[in-house]
Amino acid sequence: MKTYRIGMIGFGSMGKAHTYALKNLPFYYPSLGFGTELGGVCTKTVEKANYASETFGFKKATTNEDELIYSPDIDIIDICTPNNLHFGTIMKALDAGKHIYCEKPMCISYAEAKAAKEKAEASGLKCGMVFNNRHMAPIIRAKQLISDGRLGRILSFSAVYYHSSAADVNKKAGWKQNRDICGGGVLFVLGSHVIALVTYLCGETYEVSAISQIAYPTRTGMNGEKWQTNADEAFYMLCRMKNGAVGNITASKVHTGTNDDVNIEIYGEKGAIKYSLMEPGWLYFYDAERAGEPIGGERGFTRIECGGRFPAPGGVFPSPKAPVGWLMGHVTSYMNFLTAIDRGENPTPDFSDGAYVQRVMEAGYRSAETHSFVKVDDIKGV
Repeated sequence: MKTYRIGMIGFGSMGKAHTYALKNLPFYYPSLGFGTELGGVCTKTVEKANYASETFGFKKATTNEDELIYSPDIDIIDICTPNNLHFGTIMKALDAGKHIYCEKPMCISYAEAKAAKEKAEASGLKCGMVFNNRHMAPIIRAKQLISDGRLGRILSFSAVYYHSSAADVNKKAGWKQNRDICGGGVLFVLGSHVIALVTYLCGETYEVSAISQIAYPTRTGMNGEKWQTNADEAFYMLCRMKNGAVGNITASKVHTGTNDDVNIEIYGEKGAIKYSLMEPGWLYFYDAERAGEPIGGERGFTRIECGGRFPAPGGVFPSPKAPVGWLMGHVTSYMNFLTAIDRGENPTPDFSDGAYVQRVMEAGYRSAETHSFVKVDDIKGV
């Protein structure tokens, strides 16, 4: 039985999620016909690399990604680093003959993504993107219904991704809020997920009109000092699709009261679908002891945000804000990627999907800067 040896570059929350997926594949998919091995992990510090190796079983720990990329003992490079580092790692991994599993967004510009996609296609190597929400059971079923024509012609949609992680101005900014590292702002971090879902379910985008928002121009930086926010904290985009449908995409980290809220509604001539990532994580509670008057008083169902908030010591991983079942998307994503390699097929989503999402995001940023509609096909990546 073939064993695929994984070299993981970066070990933050996504590195842990990928490791979880790899280690748990046999529980969810007992008859895959191939195995995996945690061949090595690379992080910024020796301490963190050793921790990952000792705790999760990586065979090698290093702070130099080249030791994994160019190692004959590694078959697949798994990229979980900050966005501005993706392109360099991708190009080296392709030169080294490695298959690649890359976190979103693929790169920090369409020019980079286009170059990486073309190099990957020429290499014949298998390169997959981590758009894990595609692999949630409701999205799989939604795709089936749309493909079967049950919605008919799609007329409109609304797709949003809300966090509250930047709603507190006193909270230190992280690297994902720093455009110099992230390459963009919330459009990259959250919007890429929503654009990928809309493309998957509704088709390609023709043109966009967008507005970006920085709710807190000054906040505490990563070093604890005052810092001028340089990346969008919310992004609003009106989209006209190539099939004629019109809809909106919103990504925000300043939506107070939200957790990991991905909501998508699609309306067609013959039917409609709605999906909420948080739905598995809610408890609906009706308190009959509350006053029933006047006009119903305070009675009604209260939606309690349970999410992943399990009693200690649980609830730490992947996040207390992540809903029940969130990790299954990562497990299924990795299974599909590895199965494609094993069968000699192209994985889906692949670098073409990643590059397309990058193209739409770039159109969004250009629209926000010019206050005009921008056609996605006009983004050339040169």
